[in-house]
Amino acid sequence: MKRRDFCLLSGGTVAGAGIQRALGALPAQTQASKEHPNIIFLMTDQQRWDALGCSDPRVHTPNLDRLAKTGVHFRQAVCNVPMCMPSRYSMLLGLYPAQSGVRCNAQMIPDDESLPAAPLPEILRQAGYQTAGFGKTHWYEPLPADRMKPAGFAPTTRGFEVRSCEHGGVHREPGSVYYAEDNLPGARAVFEEQKAERGRHPEAVQFGGSDGPWSFIGWDSKVAPEHHMGGWLTNQCLTFLETGRDASRPLFLYLSLDEPHAPIRPPQKYTELYSIDEIPDFPIPPWGVREREPNGHVGPDAEVSCRKDLYDATYPVWKEMTPKERREVTLRYWAYCSFVDDLFGKVLDSLESKGILENSLIVFCSDHGDMMGERLFRTSKYNLYDGAVRVPMILSGSVIPESRRGEVSDAPASLVDVVPTLLSNAGLEHPLVYPGINLMEQSNAGSYAEYHGAGCEGIERAPALMWRTDEWKLILYAPGQLKQRDRLLNGLKGELYNLKDDPDEWNNLFGQDAVQDVQQRLTQELLYHVAITGSLFPRVSTLTTVA
Repeated sequence: MKRRDFCLLSGGTVAGAGIQRALGALPAQTQASKEHPNIIFLMTDQQRWDALGCSDPRVHTPNLDRLAKTGVHFRQAVCNVPMCMPSRYSMLLGLYPAQSGVRCNAQMIPDDESLPAAPLPEILRQAGYQTAGFGKTHWYEPLPADRMKPAGFAPTTRGFEVRSCEHGGVHREPGSVYYAEDNLPGARAVFEEQKAERGRHPEAVQFGGSDGPWSFIGWDSKVAPEHHMGGWLTNQCLTFLETGRDASRPLFLYLSLDEPHAPIRPPQKYTELYSIDEIPDFPIPPWGVREREPNGHVGPDAEVSCRKDLYDATYPVWKEMTPKERREVTLRYWAYCSFVDDLFGKVLDSLESKGILENSLIVFCSDHGDMMGERLFRTSKYNLYDGAVRVPMILSGSVIPESRRGEVSDAPASLVDVVPTLLSNAGLEHPLVYPGINLMEQSNAGSYAEYHGAGCEGIERAPALMWRTDEWKLILYAPGQLKQRDRLLNGLKGELYNLKDDPDEWNNLFGQDAVQDVQQRLTQELLYHVAITGSLFPRVSTLTTVA
């Protein structure tokens, strides 16, 4: 086997002092044995909660639907911050963004010494699992080689013994293999040609070619599925399962694909699964005649960065699109989700053929959603509305009790529940400091998310906070900067939506007399949740309690 096919880091990873401190705060771990379940972690990037066949039968995702039929589908799950980097830090550390310190895409923790908790891969490696990671973790921003490295920048694999990644740049994880550096025989020329085509659109420079209006409109790709980044990572994963598996240890397999994140470019065979006549147009809200949505936590006076530049570029393009053109956007997005589903299916089939699923715990989720033209042509994420904040989440595998297989749960759930759920159901103890719960045994009163702004210009501003139940959503925010504490307390604003009667979140009920009892109850629940989780973490072990 060639080294480029996958990389096994010799001798395992070396945890930094910060990780070792965090592990030292854990209860004594049960040493994992072959009897412990194999943990299979499947993840997408920017997949809406409803872009699944088990949520909308018009979407072709038979492999993920199969997981739902043999597991628990958490239909109301949310991310804890609606953007890539802080969401993944939150999920893999089991902490809210305000606890991890990574609150926007302009932040990262450059060295292990500064990690506030042990990441999931390292916990499992220390417990005796073989840890193999393929694809996006977003621990580090993939800066180009000519960008200055942050102080203390010392990338590691953070627990993965086997590692294949998407991009290189200056964030290289030691011993990892990178898609961007593979020759991709027979496909590189075509792929570069399509990159050039994308670059002809005027927003490509401004938005890096991934978030502008034409990137969401997308195109049918002529590149063979196996040469897309997702296809390459999947083949790396399959090669590892054939030649790199250590059958003496339980397996933690992490496959995290960039799709269906824009630019939306599904291989043509997947667009052919759909008929344009079956694709719905997205609804136009009642304030469309005013051409901009009413003020809210992303409105003009909210002072929370919501990528106004992106909306200002997308709005005039999408406004002129015909209903058929808008449906074509949805068709390609769904086709991209079908492409990802097919890749996951190949891995699940391989795992099943090797008997790995006979003792397994499987999780599927995405890091955040995608507005996909909702609320008058908003795209991407960067807000606390359901299109951006709700995510698909399925727990499956042989560990799931027979009585719960095929269950559709409307219980509140979020990505911070993933770590405690996986550790608990793998028979591994974990500390009380996690704000999340074991979803198989406990219930949340509601789901919490926070939004600090899209980039570094937003992190000094007051965050917007969300509390969501299956019926109601409350968003609290205050215009101003964090240092202006008195002004913030006196300037509290909000949004309140009845999700049963108003699932599009068009009718803001905040401050109306008829819902004052509900608003007060949700506000108390939100603030008490913040107080409780803030008390759990960080735990200072050096203090002495005097009786």
